[in-house]
Amino acid sequence: MADLTIRANSARRAGAGDSRFRLTTLAAAVLLLLIFIGVIGALIVGAMPAFKAFGFGFLTTEAWSPARDRFGALGPIYGTLVTSVIAMLIALPVGIGIAVFLTELCPRMLRRPIGIAIELLAGIPSIIYGIWGLFVFAPFFQAYVQEPVIEALDGVPVLGTLFGGAPFGIGILTAGIILSIMILPFIAAVTRDVLETVPSVLKEAAYGVGATNWEVIRKVALPYARAGVVGGAMLALGRALGETMAVTFVIGNAHRIEPSLFAPGTSISASIANEFTEATTEVYLASLIELGLLLFVITFIVLAAAQLMLRSMEKGQGK
Repeated sequence: MADLTIRANSARRAGAGDSRFRLTTLAAAVLLLLIFIGVIGALIVGAMPAFKAFGFGFLTTEAWSPARDRFGALGPIYGTLVTSVIAMLIALPVGIGIAVFLTELCPRMLRRPIGIAIELLAGIPSIIYGIWGLFVFAPFFQAYVQEPVIEALDGVPVLGTLFGGAPFGIGILTAGIILSIMILPFIAAVTRDVLETVPSVLKEAAYGVGATNWEVIRKVALPYARAGVVGGAMLALGRALGETMAVTFVIGNAHRIEPSLFAPGTSISASIANEFTEATTEVYLASLIELGLLLFVITFIVLAAAQLMLRSMEKGQGK
């Protein structure tokens, strides 16, 4: 009888502990949701004067004149999207290649040093990348890349326009390359971790039927890990969209849209960082806050699209 009483008391205490744990985690989830709603609400309220002044024309106007209180977000939106696309075009294949090399081809004695180096690159503050980009990479890029390319493509249709103009060193393409270097460690590290979860029996079976290294990687390892690879790429894209300091140093901070990738431009985060302390009028400040709201919405759309893509891929694998 005493044993039954002790067991009943223990069960009640365990149940009470489970209830407290459930309530604590529920409170944490609700708190996170409230913070999310509060951030959106604060951005909407702060941006309301700009929305009343410019309406949806704010999204389609390139003009940015604090002296006349005329503002448009088209230039920063263009710079944000183009630099992020450039960064992903460079970093995604290179990052996946590094991960494949580390998991499938790299000698065991080199795997740990290279892996540690990748993790260290991921931990470098963004301002360090910006300073390096401005004082080291931009002069090198101007002298040894921009000037020869501009001379070689002068007069060539499309390419001459896309890679023409004055060789400033800094600009849209420079910012995209710096961003690619920043997000490369994230793509490589996540992809490496996902590829390491591929069951060895699958690869051994492929080798057993005569598959080469390339065929095993392309037809076994990458298809098995594609959901994780896409997830890591989307997380890297989210960081590229919101990067501030590194882009501010090397993008040129010009509120205009030029056809040349060598031309200076700006991004949403760089515009906010550069001009927030100078916003002396209500409309000026509200315009910068509306830029922040736009960046929030763009990032949310990208991450939501990534979740939908991952779910559709998981359903496809199930079928």
